[in-house]
Amino acid sequence: MSASEGRPSLARKSGIFRSGEPFIWVTGSGLAVAVLMVFGLLWLVLANGLGFFWPADVHLFTLEDGGALAGRVAARERIPDPDAAPGTPDRWRIKVKQGNRDLTGEDFVWVDEASIRSRATPADLVVLERREWGDFYGWVKEVRDGEASLASGREASWRKVAELLPRAREVHEEALRLEKGPIGAVNFEKEKLRLERKKLELEGAAGGPKRDALDAEERALQAEYERLFTELQAVRARVKAILVLETAGGLTKELPLSQVVRADRVNGMGRLAKAGRYAANVWGFVTEDPRESNTEGGVFPAIFGTVLMVLIMSVVVTPLGVLTAFYLREYAKQGPVVSAVRIAVNNLAGVPSIVYGVFGLGFFIYFVGGSIDRLFYPEALPAPTWGTGGILWASLTLSLLTVPVVIVSAEEGLAAIPRGMREASLALGATKFETMWRVVLPAVMPSILTGLILAMARAAGEVAPLMITGVVKLAPSLPVDGFAPFFHLDRKFMHLGFHIYDVGFQSPNVDAARPMVFTTTILLILIVVALNLTAIVIRGRLRRKLRSSGI
Repeated sequence: MSASEGRPSLARKSGIFRSGEPFIWVTGSGLAVAVLMVFGLLWLVLANGLGFFWPADVHLFTLEDGGALAGRVAARERIPDPDAAPGTPDRWRIKVKQGNRDLTGEDFVWVDEASIRSRATPADLVVLERREWGDFYGWVKEVRDGEASLASGREASWRKVAELLPRAREVHEEALRLEKGPIGAVNFEKEKLRLERKKLELEGAAGGPKRDALDAEERALQAEYERLFTELQAVRARVKAILVLETAGGLTKELPLSQVVRADRVNGMGRLAKAGRYAANVWGFVTEDPRESNTEGGVFPAIFGTVLMVLIMSVVVTPLGVLTAFYLREYAKQGPVVSAVRIAVNNLAGVPSIVYGVFGLGFFIYFVGGSIDRLFYPEALPAPTWGTGGILWASLTLSLLTVPVVIVSAEEGLAAIPRGMREASLALGATKFETMWRVVLPAVMPSILTGLILAMARAAGEVAPLMITGVVKLAPSLPVDGFAPFFHLDRKFMHLGFHIYDVGFQSPNVDAARPMVFTTTILLILIVVALNLTAIVIRGRLRRKLRSSGI
């Protein structure tokens, strides 16, 4: 074949590459792979997380050695046997969540299927969700009130538990309200009195009428505390029932009814009843406090802390980023200095987040917070008030981390606004400030919201800087409560991202914690999506308003 015959083929190939069609296919393929990976990850999280709340049947296994075991099947796998001869049948084992950790020492146990003589799902098996030590699987033999027997036998005892449990939950909630409400308020006031007394000592006024007034107020508070504590004991004494429990292995245990959160006979429940229990479990997960090293109970404090932190961060980062963008684009004289600032802002977006955490620890906590403590809270030292991690410092740290995103987005929006709009406003007699405030800012607001959406999405998922600026494993008090000044931004807080890390990598009970990792991840994704959708809806309305006004 001559060279002239091969030229058209080469020309066609070079024409295809010049048209860019292969690169379009490569880009589309990359996008498709990325979308599949995202959906695969979501499917993995949803499949492993949503099933956690379903009240699965509890099996009763009778073993070849004569023993018995009750629990839920958590997994099934082939038993590895590399030395087995070819053709040897596979052996399988199942992981059973047997609960009863206080009696057996472990929540989960592996059982060789060959050692199982029979399995059943008795309708009278009881599942008790307890406030401590996890779930109990077995039967209620007896219900006692002191030495008096209220019910005996499995069936009669179960009916008595079903009758008494709603009252026990009401009593527990009433006691909790007393502890967090009036008793908490008295303790809060007593702590304030202690600090005021120490302040007087630092001022050299250890005695005198002020000290006498403080002593009288403290005596009144102590009397109120004793009255409330007596009332609390009376409330708790309303439920004195004791359950005598029996496991499948024949072990027995006494449990106060007040320690029971929920009680079910899941094997005897229909689909509709299980769906109702599923909804109740989901609601409890969202609204309750965590228990058992965060492996049980709910995550409400973590939800509250995450949302509040993102809101504080948004309130701080939006004006900071917008003012910086306006100055760089509208007021600053363009030159090498402004170009250097823009390069620095762009580079800040690539700084590792833990570096921001170290900066927040050194500047906000040690310098700013320590200075506030020395100036305004000397009576509390050496215990820090603001000179330690808190939700305000964590929010300010994340504001610095996300401010480059808002600046870049706002600057791009300002660059897209026609210069004629500014000139028309100035020609009509408006000042530059009025032009920026009434013309430019409304037009650039969609771009600002775009930057805020990206900032919220990143801030909600950050964990590393929070670990050294205020997040904790368990926060007994929320940053917002009914005690003046109501917003306690110096308090430490819980965060869903850190909760996932803590449960997944720091939990002493790994098998029990694994489902909590997926369920908390689902919740974090939903919160991020909800926050972003809110901002997207607002941005869409602004765009429609600007479009209708001709801007």
